[in-house]
Amino acid sequence: MAFALRRHVSATDTDHGMVLLDEADGRYWQLNSTGALILHALLDGATPQETAQRLGERYPALTTERTADDVASFIRALTEARLVVTA
Repeated sequence: MAFALRRHVSATDTDHGMVLLDEADGRYWQLNSTGALILHALLDGATPQETAQRLGERYPALTTERTADDVASFIRALTEARLVVTA
């Protein structure tokens, strides 16, 4: 499954994560560094499983099940907010 930002969504990295702007309606989202890590991995072509693995490498105290759940929840939130499209 490949992820991409919708054509009317722009992303900017910040010192503390990332900001997404939906240019169609003017709404924006601020992601912390963990959210930015997940979104960058997905946009770079990593699968949700690979992304969860990267998250686990960054936060070794988290279980594989926890990181997989967190990535799945994040993907759902991005999709429901109509920020990303999947192929």
